[in-house]
Amino acid sequence: MCIRLHVAALLALAASVQGAPSPAAAAAAAPRTLTIAAAANLEPVLQELIRGFEAARPEATIRTTLGPSGRFFAQIQQGAPFDLFLAADASFPARLVEAGLSSGPAFPYALGRLAIWIPADSRLDLEKAGVRALLDPSIRKVALGNPAVAPYGVAAEDAMRAAGVLEAVKGKWVLGESSGQAAQFALSGAAQAAFLPHSLVLAPPLSTRGRHLLLPASSHRPIEQAGVIVKGTRDPEFAREFVAWLLGPNGRAIFARHGYEAPPG
Repeated sequence: MCIRLHVAALLALAASVQGAPSPAAAAAAAPRTLTIAAAANLEPVLQELIRGFEAARPEATIRTTLGPSGRFFAQIQQGAPFDLFLAADASFPARLVEAGLSSGPAFPYALGRLAIWIPADSRLDLEKAGVRALLDPSIRKVALGNPAVAPYGVAAEDAMRAAGVLEAVKGKWVLGESSGQAAQFALSGAAQAAFLPHSLVLAPPLSTRGRHLLLPASSHRPIEQAGVIVKGTRDPEFAREFVAWLLGPNGRAIFARHGYEAPPG
């Protein structure tokens, strides 16, 4: 309940963030910087979100570090100087809240979707075979994020189990530290197929160098992505304003364009 109330408060704040300030106000505004630790699957959408926010707030500079959520969780526990953490699941932010390492409760911001990607020259019929296409002898390696640290890797494992191919395909796994690294394995040819976030396969270079199949949401546990403002942030008000932008109408529209769904509630 407290998470939903916090989201409602941020949505109310969003109304004051959507419009650009007057030129006089922009000229008078002091520079403000925000440092974000973000899950690798957010790279395409975060670029557009930041462009929109910085256009509306000319005094803003947003710096991002992309990588696996589990690694950022450990770094924040050790005092890494991030202002905001946008994870690929809900558990890591919740654990930071429980540990007293957040400034306020966690907030869900998107539901992720999982896809299978193959190179453009692959002869596999993904639409017909689905996940069972990975049994084909032409698929020698399958890239995915390590389920131990990457939430999309957990979803990929679920999807293989649901299709009844987990044990047969497990020997082909090539594990990345994050979904971003799994994508690199696929693009380099180190794997002939990959389980990747829908948001990544919709954007270049994956969209131009291969094709994908969006898997049913019922084939894996929900990928509810959540974030948290980190305790000790240098500018908590500014962090809340950026979160309000993410959760407001402009942010929601950008997330939808990149293949995400709105979180429940």
